[in-house]
Amino acid sequence: MSQDVLDTMIGSKSSNADPQAAKQHYEAGLEAQKSGERVRALEEFRKAAERDDNPEYVFRLAYLFDLLGEEDDAVALYEQLCGQPQPHINALLNLAVLYEDRGEINRSEKCLRQILDTNPNHPRARLFMKDIMSSKDMFYDEEHVRDLAKRSALMDTPVTDFELSVRARNCLKKMQIRTLGDLLKISEAELLSYKNFGETSLHEIRAMLAQKGLRLGQGLEGQYSRARKEIYEELKGKASESVLNKPMSVLDLSVRARKALQMLNIQTIGDLAMRTEAELMGVKNFGATSLDEIKAKLGDFGLGLRTID
Repeated sequence: MSQDVLDTMIGSKSSNADPQAAKQHYEAGLEAQKSGERVRALEEFRKAAERDDNPEYVFRLAYLFDLLGEEDDAVALYEQLCGQPQPHINALLNLAVLYEDRGEINRSEKCLRQILDTNPNHPRARLFMKDIMSSKDMFYDEEHVRDLAKRSALMDTPVTDFELSVRARNCLKKMQIRTLGDLLKISEAELLSYKNFGETSLHEIRAMLAQKGLRLGQGLEGQYSRARKEIYEELKGKASESVLNKPMSVLDLSVRARKALQMLNIQTIGDLAMRTEAELMGVKNFGATSLDEIKAKLGDFGLGLRTID
């Protein structure tokens, strides 16, 4: 859906206005999305938005475009929502993410400031604003990363092509890390938590990546990347957004567990539920007792730590 098609859709609302039909299409879209039929859901949300400019209908359409990788269409609709007298909060958040992906840091910051001006304690906006401020300080590095990411051939290079020790290679193989791209999507904590993987192997891999201007965990940067948004949406099926946005203080954790989570910059229950056991166990002085404590606290909200299939 190009901008021209978007303009046509918006212009047709006056003649196609039908709130009741729009609601039916919207509900049909929700059912289709729930069943994994994204294409049918997209069409239903489009029909709903054509018949009623309800912000939620437009947002659902924009979000589905976002998930399907139709970035330009998603941006156009998010911008439409954000230009209203009372901008849609989640549209502002998602638009900020897309702007950052494009390297438009100032526009991303502007979206977040719109949220924080009216809700200065919004946890996701505050956390993402910290990422944006960091991006400003490392603009050259981020641009370099984007250039490398475009070189898909490099990201698909098997790790066996690099000069690594037998122990390091065997560990990566058992962890199903096959390509350079896979390696960038894992943190140092996860590597160190794996059996027989020690500091020597970690230094070896760090040095290999550094020669290419890369670093471990690079593919995980940006708390609200598209992949993170999908994980967050899955969590919303287990707990309400109000629960996911609760600060860590409500869990009343022990000092040791609390300090470990602070090292990982985990500020909300949703942030914690997006982490894996390996990430937590990789933090110095974080042991099985703290892990059991955190699992129990998350369980009180019907949640658990993320598992990797």
